Amino acid sequence: MITKETDDFSRLNFQSGEVILIDKPSGWTSFKVVYKIRRAVEVKRVGHAGTLDPLATGLLIICTGKKTKEITQYQDLKKTYAGKIILGKTSPSMDMETEITETDFPAGITIDKILETRNNFVGKIKQVPPMFSAVKVNGRSLYKIARKGKEVVREPREVEVHKFEVKKIALPEIEFEIVCSKGTYIRSIANDFGERLGCGGILGSLRRTAIGEYSVDNALGADDFIEKMKTAAVNAKSLEV
Repeated sequence: MITKETDDFSRLNFQSGEVILIDKPSGWTSFKVVYKIRRAVEVKRVGHAGTLDPLATGLLIICTGKKTKEITQYQDLKKTYAGKIILGKTSPSMDMETEITETDFPAGITIDKILETRNNFVGKIKQVPPMFSAVKVNGRSLYKIARKGKEVVREPREVEVHKFEVKKIALPEIEFEIVCSKGTYIRSIANDFGERLGCGGILGSLRRTAIGEYSVDNALGADDFIEKMKTAAVNAKSLEV
């Protein structure tokens, strides 16, 4: 597995298959990370084990070559996220990516009320996928429909939240850590959390800190990985001379 501790890139074989821990920067889509790495390693078969939204940061597990057959086993692992819910706001994407609407902030939102609301999102829960998501309905990605200003009926899906810890409350912001199953939309939790409190809510920030036992602390920045590949290529050419 390639981590930030990997220093000898000359022995890597991306065609046979490598697994790379990448720390995705904000503003990049998960597809962009795959595209950049595919170009850097010069191998066609490259994929990731779980999408992160463009504004989110954190751990992506990238598989190349024959290791792409193992993507499912990484997708099935629990995911750990740290982030922030902002109450008193709504948006079509349920985060900061689309136009934000301010909502009325009702009186009586206390710490006890927030913790009580949190309990509704622990265990097996039903979620309606956001319109701004890669989920497909009748063969069309929801985000493509949403960008045209349209909305379609989505069936709720069952996911599991193993842990939902409120780390800090500084209204209107709530900092949290969530451990959940694959397919869980943290944006939906932020939106539904705000709805239950009667004031609306959006996801202010999100960082995936772990996938199973794999931590973002061991991950390479996307640009760092690309630079290491360039250096390895230059060194390889110098040895040929």
